[in-house]
Amino acid sequence: MKELLYLKDDQLKEFIEKIFISYRNTFADAKTVLNKYKIGIAHHKVIHLISLHEGITISELLNKLRITKQSLNRVLKELIKIDVIYFKKGKSDTRLKHVYLSTKGLDIFNEIFSVQKKRIYNALIDSDSKEVIYFNKVLNKLINE
Repeated sequence: MKELLYLKDDQLKEFIEKIFISYRNTFADAKTVLNKYKIGIAHHKVIHLISLHEGITISELLNKLRITKQSLNRVLKELIKIDVIYFKKGKSDTRLKHVYLSTKGLDIFNEIFSVQKKRIYNALIDSDSKEVIYFNKVLNKLINE
């Protein structure tokens, strides 16, 4: 592991490029599904987060996405319009809106996930267990978890 302490700028630039390309390719896989429903990457990010955090509040979405209320509001309105999400008021605090995927939203999420899963699954299945564990640890450090 000590050799990693001496990464040169060129090596770090290549690593950043690989992160970019892997992100681009993984989300390009989903683009066909997104185009089918006339939605974009911003919509996909919201759908993905709602699928992971069923009943997430608007403020929690804003915090996770790190975008403006105006940007999120635009995406949410479009997702409501095509019947992908719905809101429920909070039980203990009715001022809070909790966001859920509708049946159509779940179908869209599953369609996108199955396409992306293939690329990631193939990369992981072609790796040994140490590579997978270390890769996951590095990713968690990159996102500060």
